[in-house]
Amino acid sequence: MNIHAIRAIYVFELARTWRTLLQSIASPVISTSLYFIVFGAAIGARMAKIDGVTYGAFIVPGLIMLSILTESISNASFGIYMPKFSGTIYEVLSAPISALEIVVGYVGAAATKSVILGLIIMATARLFVPFSVIHPLVMISFLILTSVTFSLFGFVIGVWADGWEKLQIVPMMIVTPLTFLGGSFYSISMLPGVWQKIALFNPVVYLVSGFRWAFYGVSDVKVGVSLAATFGFMVLCLGAISWIFRTGYKLKT
Repeated sequence: MNIHAIRAIYVFELARTWRTLLQSIASPVISTSLYFIVFGAAIGARMAKIDGVTYGAFIVPGLIMLSILTESISNASFGIYMPKFSGTIYEVLSAPISALEIVVGYVGAAATKSVILGLIIMATARLFVPFSVIHPLVMISFLILTSVTFSLFGFVIGVWADGWEKLQIVPMMIVTPLTFLGGSFYSISMLPGVWQKIALFNPVVYLVSGFRWAFYGVSDVKVGVSLAATFGFMVLCLGAISWIFRTGYKLKT
């Protein structure tokens, strides 16, 4: 394992975060804080509890997950797309570094940013909404696992994209709607029977449900199922990345 090469990519990608601090950290924190103010402090005080949890506290895990998903994909896809766009990817591919080490460097940096962002948003949420974390180790595990998984997904998107528009189309047109429909603002048990079954085909439901269980011990699906679904998606992303490097898809051509 070439630790020096991994560290070089990792440090370079993290340094980009500090150079764009307003865009990378401040912007998602401020936009998420607006949700806490409007839906948590203002509207939440007038709504009934859900599964024994106040509405303002209930939406905290979903909003954190929304930020983690979008930022993980954005950071990882932009991180690998820029070397492709500028042509420096060929220097990386010709260096004495394996595909695994390249992925660990780029994905590790993107996941680290997402974990830091998630913790900052969680701390910010305490300013507006009181909440608790019953299972902190499970919460941290879900935070890291989700960040890594969707950073892998973002890496795949960054390789696939051949224009700036394609970098945004999946997060904006697919991931964000699925997150809003995945129980971020409500429990799927509140839906009619048919729609509850349809909602179970939304993969984000399992992420939000498992993450919420770590906070309050309540969930729409069993936490074991949530973990299995997340690991399954991670395996799919790893398989896609393995195929990309094996065939050179949009990297060497």
